Amino acid sequence: MAKPDELLVDIAARVESGHSNQMSLTVVTHGAVITGRLAPEAVWRQRVSEVLADSERLGEFAGVFTASAPHDGPPTHLHFHVARILQGTVGIPETGGMYRVPIGDVGAWTVGDFSYSDG
Repeated sequence: MAKPDELLVDIAARVESGHSNQMSLTVVTHGAVITGRLAPEAVWRQRVSEVLADSERLGEFAGVFTASAPHDGPPTHLHFHVARILQGTVGIPETGGMYRVPIGDVGAWTVGDFSYSDG
C-alpha cells in the first residue's frame, strides 16, 4: 500500500473532528470512481447499522457496526454516504450508497461530487 496522501488524511481528520457530513469528494481507487459526501466514521457506522437492522435477512450484522472502532492516530479510511460508483453516464446505485475506502488505496481525488443529468 502506498503512503496515504497527507492532504487527504487532513481532510478526513477535519471531517472526523467536526462531525460534519457536508464535504463532497470524488476518488479513484483501483479503477473505480466513487463520488459522494464524507461522513465521520461513527455517523457512517450508525447509518449502516440502521439499514442492516431494518433488513429481515441481514439484521444480525447490525451489531458489528455499532461496536466502537479504535481511534489511534490519523484516519485510515474515508467513509462515504449518499455515494455512487460512476460507470459511464450512470451512478450506481442511483439513490446513493455507503462506501468505506482505505485512504492509502486512493490514486486520485478531487473536491466535489459528480452527478449526471439526462439533458
